[in-house]
Amino acid sequence: MNKYRIQSSPFIVPTTDGKLIEEHFGLASVNSEMSIAKMIAPPYWSEPFQTPEFDEYTYIIKGKKQFIIDNEIIVLKAGESIKINKGTRVQYSNPFNEAVEYISVCYPAFSPELVNRETE
Repeated sequence: MNKYRIQSSPFIVPTTDGKLIEEHFGLASVNSEMSIAKMIAPPYWSEPFQTPEFDEYTYIIKGKKQFIIDNEIIVLKAGESIKINKGTRVQYSNPFNEAVEYISVCYPAFSPELVNRETE
């Protein structure tokens, strides 16, 4: 058994909303129990509300990202981070005129079955 694994070829998650998702570890890339992904969301991007069954940590590298949690609007900028506990209803968006680059860590790993996105 190897003592470590270097990931230099992340899995590019297919999207239809212009968002780039590079999963370094997770179910799509190496069947990991947690997921780590670098993301770039374009200006004016948003997702539907969701109530994930995993904790999600977000660290903003560049730009700003908006979170709506229980009707509270939170905006993080570069150098800031947040943990959103599983079972929390949240909407992620970038209503700003510049792309946002960030790292997302989910535990347990992100999966479409656990994210519970609302239909619009």
